[in-house]
Amino acid sequence: MSSKRIDFVITGEDAAARTKVVIVELKQWSKSRRSEKDAIVWARRGGRAAESEGTHPSYQAWSYAAYLEDFNTAVREGPMSLKPCAYLHNHPRDGEIDHPHYREHIARAPLFLARERAKLQAFIREHVRHGDRRHALYAIENGRIQPSKMLADSVVGLLQGKPEFVLIDDQKLAHETILQADARAHRRKQVVIVQGGPGTGKSVIAVNLLGALLARKRNARYVSKNAAPRAVYEARLTGSFKKSRISNLFGGSGAFVNAAADTYDTLIVDEAHRLNEKSGLYRNLGDNQVRELIKSARCTVFFVDDDQRVTLLDIGHSEALRRHAREFDAEVTELELSSQFRCNGSDGYLAWLDGTLQKRETANEVLDTAEYDFRVFDDPAEMHALVELKSRANNRSRVVAGYCWKWPSKKDPQAWDIELPQFDYRRRWNLDKDGSLWIVTPGSVEQVGCIHTCQGLELDYVGVIIGPDLAYRDGQVVADATKRASSDQSVKGFKKMLKADREGATALGEMIVKNTYRTLMTRGMKGCYVYCTDAALADYLRGRLKAKAAEEREGAVAGSGFERSAAEAPRSNVIPLRRVTPEERAAGVAAAPLVDLRFAAGAFSDFQALDDGAEDWVALPDWVKPQPGLFVAQVIGESMNRRIPNGSWCLFRANPGGSREGKIVVIQHRDIADPETGGRYTVKRYSSEKVADGDGGVEV
Repeated sequence: MSSKRIDFVITGEDAAARTKVVIVELKQWSKSRRSEKDAIVWARRGGRAAESEGTHPSYQAWSYAAYLEDFNTAVREGPMSLKPCAYLHNHPRDGEIDHPHYREHIARAPLFLARERAKLQAFIREHVRHGDRRHALYAIENGRIQPSKMLADSVVGLLQGKPEFVLIDDQKLAHETILQADARAHRRKQVVIVQGGPGTGKSVIAVNLLGALLARKRNARYVSKNAAPRAVYEARLTGSFKKSRISNLFGGSGAFVNAAADTYDTLIVDEAHRLNEKSGLYRNLGDNQVRELIKSARCTVFFVDDDQRVTLLDIGHSEALRRHAREFDAEVTELELSSQFRCNGSDGYLAWLDGTLQKRETANEVLDTAEYDFRVFDDPAEMHALVELKSRANNRSRVVAGYCWKWPSKKDPQAWDIELPQFDYRRRWNLDKDGSLWIVTPGSVEQVGCIHTCQGLELDYVGVIIGPDLAYRDGQVVADATKRASSDQSVKGFKKMLKADREGATALGEMIVKNTYRTLMTRGMKGCYVYCTDAALADYLRGRLKAKAAEEREGAVAGSGFERSAAEAPRSNVIPLRRVTPEERAAGVAAAPLVDLRFAAGAFSDFQALDDGAEDWVALPDWVKPQPGLFVAQVIGESMNRRIPNGSWCLFRANPGGSREGKIVVIQHRDIADPETGGRYTVKRYSSEKVADGDGGVEV
């Protein structure tokens, strides 16, 4: 049920007549070197290929034993004990392969190296002294496949109590409906198609289903074409239980080419729109992944969003799922998730985005940025800096881009991939170092992600660099797949398709490009920031925002409560932000701290907590005298747009003395449930009225 193979197995009985199974991992390596990663080692793994990272032989042997213990009932329930080890007959003991870094793994599966044949013999003799009288090898070969209760309990326990895995509204309904379909699968093959847009909770339901089905002792797997969701969910679920055991429950969509009919009870297929026809490294294996998945399980659950097909090879659209289900005479259940929990819960943003990209006509021609924090930047460096600032709070903000730049850093780690020299902006793709876990790896906000490492996942804030494959010409949003980088496998073969059927290929390429940016621009739960290489497209996007550009309006970016004379005031108090380095501050450059708070112009904001200390400082204009209490924060909302445009960064002074009458102030609200360090904030013009109270006093 997997592509994993054990090199050598010796079965028999020890001196006390207990059944033992010795698992031996064999390597012909003559040298290797240590990796800083857990259970990973650098080595040449055959042929003329250069050395690469892979699992340590001891870990590899142990993981095979763990796999058998978790899934093979003969091993789990039978009177046998597994004893893994590794034998590298050409490898000297050099302090690399046997470094203390691997101590834990070598303790679980002993490592035998060159000139240590006698030690290996002693290990085998200790566990196998007599023949295999209980036929352990035959029992393993014919053992029933079922996840262990320990494994099921571990996953279920890890799911419980995690807010990100709580099912809400139609998510819960879909979850229970799918469990019913699974219960009917013993009578007739079941196919469940769950349709939902970005943020509707498809992946949340999928992982909850995995836990629920394992608890029912069902042979279930989580499947996805894209490796990133699998890797991230595996990482989230891995607690006290070893990651390799959790990983055995997650698989790629190409692993079912040779699976027998109804091998599994239930397959949970996330991101089904990404399924392909062929499997394998060279896409030459199998017939059709959709058919193979339906054939392999009594119940197959497909989570799909037709608007997230982002490569020419994606075939898993909903109609194809229905068609193949009919081939197997399966009972089809269709569900739709409407409530979405991304993009600040704003269905209006999704409709606006579809209309803006001209994917379909919608009634949402203008986006109110008070509902969802959407901004268009003229400088990618400025946008990236803001995303990095957001990410400091909880490591949940990243920058992504359309795949319009090649990947030279793959061969030269010092090379830059995305270069926009007019802005002094140079960044590298994420694809090499952190791979599928880029979206959760601390520090990876410095890099730029792509569709392959963020689809199916979500962020707080996403910055999107829109490349030359999307532009605005003569009132139309124009998508051109030929502007993608030659290294982008998503549109491989597109130019050949153009020669055969230009009209059909152009329409398909347009769909792929627009779906890609729609997917990228819906990763952010709280906000999306955009930089466009095409200036006309940037202007078009701004024109569809309710908040106008700051420079088109009168009024103040700074409402602070501090005084200045008319002679000191400039003609405009709208100035660009400039961050001040620690060295500049030390040299005496006037600056104010930038705090990560958003003050609402209108109703009170959501609750926000302010961290102690500011990491970024902003230069003060020359007409502002430095004084204690100055700070910079952002104002969001439309109610004061004549003075403070939505999204402006404003200069304030904490606790100013004297009269506040007529001044713009920040009001903080805390109730008994609020911690002392935070609250909800709004920006208002201060006005007080004094009314006699009838007792000779006044009320304000």
